[in-house]
Parts: sequence; structure tokens; C-alpha cells
Amino acid sequence: MKIGEASRVSGVSARSLRHYEEEGLIVPGRFSNGFRDYCQSTIDRVLLIRSLLESGLPVRLIRQVLPRLTDGSEAGTDVVDAEFLREVQGYRDRLAARIAVLSHQQAALDAYLREARRTDP
Repeated sequence: MKIGEASRVSGVSARSLRHYEEEGLIVPGRFSNGFRDYCQSTIDRVLLIRSLLESGLPVRLIRQVLPRLTDGSEAGTDVVDAEFLREVQGYRDRLAARIAVLSHQQAALDAYLREARRTDP
């Protein structure tokens, strides 16, 4: 299927599909005229990528784990999985630290608004 239909079927914009290709996350086939040709397995991969992105993982980590999630291979994944899990944990910890800072800022703004409303004539 061409990019427009792949976009419609997957719910992912054509721009995102081209971006995933540029990032090496997908490799669509090509028609003889050079247009991209998306098969069902590529659409399935796009849906997995979208899910991983929505969970907050950066493309760098998705690129690292994606081949193991889609090739069905189990060979040598124990060491890579442990390394990947450390990377994901580090990303999660950095995210939690950012959330803590934002929560503190939100609390400070809430206190300011409460005080401003109390003194507002």
C-alpha cells in the first residue's frame, strides 16, 4: 500500500512514516516508480513504534530494542535485555526527576495563586 493508505490504516501521519524511515525504524519496499510500498508487517511495526513512543521512550532506545521485538529471535538477548532495561530505568529515573521539579514548581504556583486570590479586592 502507498504512504497515504498506510497512514490511514495505521493512524500515523505520512510525515511520521517518512521520519520513522529516516531514523531507520522501518524500511518500506518500493514500487517500480519509486513510491513507498508498505506491507502489513511494516504497518504492524509502525503500530509498535507508535506504542513505544507513546510510552515515552526516545527513538534511540526504540531503535535499540525494536529488532528484538519484531524478529522473533531469542539468541543472545539476555545481555542486551539487561543493558536495555538499565537504559530504560535510567530514562525513567530522569523522567521522575523532571516530574518532581515540575510538581514543585506547580505547588509554588498554586501557593502564589492562593495568596494572590486572598489579597485580591
